[in-house]
Amino acid sequence: MANILFYTALILIWSMLLYHMFLMQGGYRHFATFEKVIPKWEKNMVDLPKVNVFIPAHNEEVVIRQTLEAMKRLYYPKELLEIVVINDNSSDCTGEIAAEYAAKYPFIRVIDTEPPNKGKGKSSALNEALRQTDGEVIVVYDADNTPEKMSVWYLVMGLLNDEQAAAIVGKFRVVNAKETWLTRFINIETITFQWMAQAGRWYWFGVTTIPGTNFAIRRSVVEELGGWDVKALAEDTELTIRVYEKGYHIRFFPKAITWEQEPETLNVWWKQRTRWARGNQYVVLKFLSQIKTLKRKSIIFDLFYFFFTYFLFFFGVILSNSLFIINLFYDLNLSIGNVALVLWGLAFLLFIAEVMIALSIETTEMNTSNFFHVIAMYFTYSQMWIILVIYSLYLEMKRVLFKQEVTWYKTERFDNKKK
Repeated sequence: MANILFYTALILIWSMLLYHMFLMQGGYRHFATFEKVIPKWEKNMVDLPKVNVFIPAHNEEVVIRQTLEAMKRLYYPKELLEIVVINDNSSDCTGEIAAEYAAKYPFIRVIDTEPPNKGKGKSSALNEALRQTDGEVIVVYDADNTPEKMSVWYLVMGLLNDEQAAAIVGKFRVVNAKETWLTRFINIETITFQWMAQAGRWYWFGVTTIPGTNFAIRRSVVEELGGWDVKALAEDTELTIRVYEKGYHIRFFPKAITWEQEPETLNVWWKQRTRWARGNQYVVLKFLSQIKTLKRKSIIFDLFYFFFTYFLFFFGVILSNSLFIINLFYDLNLSIGNVALVLWGLAFLLFIAEVMIALSIETTEMNTSNFFHVIAMYFTYSQMWIILVIYSLYLEMKRVLFKQEVTWYKTERFDNKKK
């Protein structure tokens, strides 16, 4: 029995590793070709839509000023651009700082959330802004984001040149990557397992997941869907599934770039990633229960990917590690012997290869320091994710069983200017 369990665990682990290598190859190919359409697309940038940029903000005084500095530099006709800071029940100076910019720049506006959306989290804040604005295109940025000058232009360009796209997704980079050992790991994770994997999924399958920031979506689609789901901690993933179910697709266009702040302490990282994991687990359980009625095959594929990632893959890792540790103290008669060590060694090398392929596309990231950080990441950061996913699943199961209300956690920001 122990041998069967061990082989099952290895199959689960290697399936995910090989799949991610497949995605890395697709992502690399997408990176090499995606800019070729830009000269043709530029010609259609004549009849531009009005754009509302939504920035949900709850106690963001540490970062909101630099965010608005970036927003005022955006390349887009100002008469067609409205930057909307959604001041969601802030108890600090967020509202005052935003109001200061609104007084100077007519294209910047502040909205204070009202009941029933007040203080309920990001989805509720976005729904409030949706109710009070009228732009044809909605762009969403988190309050710690500093998008590059052309970001909104490229997001709108994607929508104008792809009529079937409900949304266009850009990529994001880590602005504080060199602050701590943790932000270095997150920077590597972001490039490899978020935007490169995103590019690979788009290249091979035409599937993209809406992130929490740096994306544009048609207002008509959001209204058709009834806004954002206030019960979803991962409102972006949940919205993605509903967009595909309505018959639209989502395009990944990494020419639109934003820079965002990442957690610099383990405590903040743990709370943020727990919310992410719980949010994705909620989405998987919500839509897998409706799988017989889902119309789009691409959605089913995506759901199984998230199910594999947040359930089966981590189950395989936990199972293999548990059997290995138990076998040290009690002979389980595992027949796999030295083959297990070889497979573990190959898995480690494959992990290194995948990450270095991803880092190679960013000229500043392919260096000796990151190589050693990738090695350390395998034995530390990656293992932390295992514990986190178990904890998140426990919280999500408890929420369902005891019908607890969803509590939104706002990621703590850091003032890097003081360092």
